[in-house]
Amino acid sequence: MSPEEILKTGEIDPDFLEAFHPLVQKLNIPKPQWNSVAESRELFRKRQALGLEAMGPTPSDMIEEDQHIPVKDGSKIRIRVIKHKNASGRPLVVLFHGGGFVSGSLEGEQANARSLVRAFDAVCVSVGYRLAPEHKFPTAIDDAWDALRWTAENATALGADPSEGFIVGGSSAGGNIAAVLAHLARDENLTPPLTGQGLCIPAVLNDVAAAKVLPEKYKKLYLSYEQNSDPPGLGKVGIDFFMEQYAPDADDPKYNPFLWPGGHKGQPPAYFQVCGADPLRDEALLYELVMREEAGIPTKLDIYPGLPHGFWAVFPMFPAAKKVAADLVKGYSWLLGIEPAKVETEQVTMAV
Repeated sequence: MSPEEILKTGEIDPDFLEAFHPLVQKLNIPKPQWNSVAESRELFRKRQALGLEAMGPTPSDMIEEDQHIPVKDGSKIRIRVIKHKNASGRPLVVLFHGGGFVSGSLEGEQANARSLVRAFDAVCVSVGYRLAPEHKFPTAIDDAWDALRWTAENATALGADPSEGFIVGGSSAGGNIAAVLAHLARDENLTPPLTGQGLCIPAVLNDVAAAKVLPEKYKKLYLSYEQNSDPPGLGKVGIDFFMEQYAPDADDPKYNPFLWPGGHKGQPPAYFQVCGADPLRDEALLYELVMREEAGIPTKLDIYPGLPHGFWAVFPMFPAAKKVAADLVKGYSWLLGIEPAKVETEQVTMAV
């Protein structure tokens, strides 16, 4: 895409703007101030509560079971296994929620997990990694890596067969985690190996690092932090607030996987979902470009022009939100090489 084409995707959808303010008022969702961890978490809690209510109880043909698993510092974290009853030998999907590494919970991926269980009879594991500022970088990555390894080791007991497909995925901060884990899995020879990665509105190269490391041919395509600095929802102020709490090292590839010292070759295929009016847009687009053209990794990309970061979390009734849900199933179908039993277009997608 040319710089002009990229900028065009950032022009806010007028239909979205027309619906945005009345719906926020109706649902009593306050405008984020991005100056308080407690307020940020409460905002996510309210959004998540609305989604959980709309989603309803566990379907009668599924099991949704929480477990607590050990991580390397001796602590335990919560995971949720979502699968059909009597699942056996099914594809395995491990999901990580968004929330800027500060907010959110594993329930944030529950709707996506149900959709993937319905479509592919998959066994899904949603991971509740520990949050900043109580647990700063790289705790979230360490927890996630331990959870991924635990899941691989216990796949059979969970009713999964990773040879049928083993995907790591996530949204926003969870997309960052998934991208990092794909590199770690390659470098550490995770067994069984990953077969795919689902990167939804991922953070993979922040603006500080981009200014230092991007070659000129890519700098001209890195426009979204400026263009989308203050859109509806998450803007640069919000991103900066979350990163103050998470406190990563901008030069550490476990925060900016775009910078991975061993490069990107040898990773599994990647499916991307990217919002046009998102500050994170161009790091995702560049990451997809580099993976595809320089590392030879098969990729699939869906872009949602004119729409802000994770818009579906507040507006699941907006027509494009249904497309995001349907695209997720199609994207994972591509990763798995399996036709879906049902494309779930009425899904209530959770807060990111």
